[in-house]
Order: sequence, then C-alpha cells, then structure tokens
Amino acid sequence: MADKEGVSMNQLITLAVSEKVSTLLTVDYLKERAQRGDRKTFDELLEKVPDTEPEEFDEL
Repeated sequence: MADKEGVSMNQLITLAVSEKVSTLLTVDYLKERAQRGDRKTFDELLEKVPDTEPEEFDEL
C-alpha cells in the first residue's frame, strides 16, 4: 500500500495510526455530546420549525 500511495512504510503507519486516533476521539466526543442532549428541548425547538416542503432548486 505504501508503494501504491507513493509514501514510505513509516509514513503509511503514521497516517494509519493518526486516522485511527482521530476516529476514536471523534466517537468519544460524540458520545459525550449525546449525554448532554435533552430530548424535551430538542422537541420544543423542532416544534418551532415550519411544517413545509423544502423549495426545489434548479441544478446549476
């Protein structure tokens, strides 16, 4: 894979470890944020959103 990516084995391993650590930290962060979530507050905010279909936009 290192040859295919045009990097050294050390670079490939460093990148793989960095990506894994980043993923684990992101999962931990999202779990922590979910713990602070409040369904009642969410539902109250959602009630303020108009119940309408979104506008359609022409593709550019």
